[in-house]
Amino acid sequence: MTGEAHRGATRYEVDGENLPGGHAHVTAQGGAIHFDGSAVTGEMLPGTVDLLAAALAACILKNVERFSKLLRFSYRRATVHVAVEREDPPPRIVRARYTLRVETDEPESRLGLLHRNILKLGTITNTLAAATDLHGEIVAVRAPGGPSTEPA
Repeated sequence: MTGEAHRGATRYEVDGENLPGGHAHVTAQGGAIHFDGSAVTGEMLPGTVDLLAAALAACILKNVERFSKLLRFSYRRATVHVAVEREDPPPRIVRARYTLRVETDEPESRLGLLHRNILKLGTITNTLAAATDLHGEIVAVRAPGGPSTEPA
């Protein structure tokens, strides 16, 4: 939940609970997100690394929409695939990779501008880039008979 700003920062608050056996959830903005809070990796619910990868995917997709308005960038659909690698010991995320696919007729130069803005101004992309090896690509998915993928 967003709260009061402190020295220019916006505050987000999440409450969480874990019960014996790893039945866990966090509540944010009034909605519950259930996850595997057990000591071992489960198969029925996402774990904490899955939630981190999901936050990265959500940040990228949210910023496609955000910058489509600011840059007047036209798209029909955006999808993203995120892969995060964890290393032991100590347990930590060592790299995150993504492929963003955007159905658009925009030229490659505008696609690059969208990607630069996502990387420069995305909260989660900025945070992860400062903490681990973050790399990704943006790929245009063209409609049949649409413009060429050559730079404009």
